[in-house]
Amino acid sequence: MGVAGIGIWQLLIILLIVVMLFGTKKLRNIGSDLGGALKGFKSAMKEDDAKADDADDAKSTDAADEAKK
Repeated sequence: MGVAGIGIWQLLIILLIVVMLFGTKKLRNIGSDLGGALKGFKSAMKEDDAKADDADDAKSTDAADEAKK
């Protein structure tokens, strides 16, 4: 038994039906579009984290400068 009671043969049949319905070219395009979307999401998250780190550094620097006064 596999995931939720679905065995390997059932998964292969489902995969075969999906390939027959959509075709390999369409599935390849869907996969590349999904990969591009995930890559864009990851880069946006990295940019957001970098901006947050820069803002935190600026706040801590300002707080340190005011503490010295």
